[in-house]
Amino acid sequence: MAFSELEQLCSHVNEKIGNIKKTLSLRNLGQEPTLKSILNKIGDEIIVVNELLNKFELEIQYQEQINTSLKELYESLEEDHKDVVHFKENIPSHLPQVTVPQNSVKGSDLDPEEPVKVEESVPTKKPPKEQRSVKEMLFITIDEFNGIPAYMKSRLTYCQINDVIKEINKAVVSKYKIVHQPKTSMNSVTRNLYHRFINEETKDTKGHYFIVEADIKEFTTLKPDKRFHVILNILRHCRRLSEVRGGGLTRYVIT
Repeated sequence: MAFSELEQLCSHVNEKIGNIKKTLSLRNLGQEPTLKSILNKIGDEIIVVNELLNKFELEIQYQEQINTSLKELYESLEEDHKDVVHFKENIPSHLPQVTVPQNSVKGSDLDPEEPVKVEESVPTKKPPKEQRSVKEMLFITIDEFNGIPAYMKSRLTYCQINDVIKEINKAVVSKYKIVHQPKTSMNSVTRNLYHRFINEETKDTKGHYFIVEADIKEFTTLKPDKRFHVILNILRHCRRLSEVRGGGLTRYVIT
């Protein structure tokens, strides 16, 4: 055994012996009547300090939980703020504009000395007899959008789906404007479209408004690609349209 190792072993043994002597000395002190009461007081104080430390530990854990909750709340509010800013900057164009009626102005805002001008109501023109209302597809609501399965809508947004509905309505209105147009006012192009529309009708579409992909290409800028058909599937799910197949055509019926 090397001298350094022997020296370390001796040092270790001496340290152990010293600890034993200190322990025996403390035990002997505990047996002395004059020190026994002091040691008991010290023991009681140690118990009190230990209880305080336990309370501090519980309080620290509670504060850490509050800190975590506040952090999660802050992140949630931050996301909500981003959503509000996004909605504000991307208001859908299909939403109706809010107008303030004249009779909603408070009387206190008017000058009592200023004469009130009464505008004469202009009689509205009656629509021509040949004009007919065309059934358009209703826009989906936020609740309906939230109810669409995630696998179905993928990354599509509420506005993107309603933008497609807007274009489909454009195609429906354009098509049936021609269908309801007097034949005597049609040019050759319009007459060809009219005959195509009539030939595409079936007994299942009688009395209903429908379009085909050719109408989408004719009257809108939409492309009947994969994304378009995914949105059509969503519109079927939301009961905005149904399909009638036959003669190699798929007719999208407005419901």
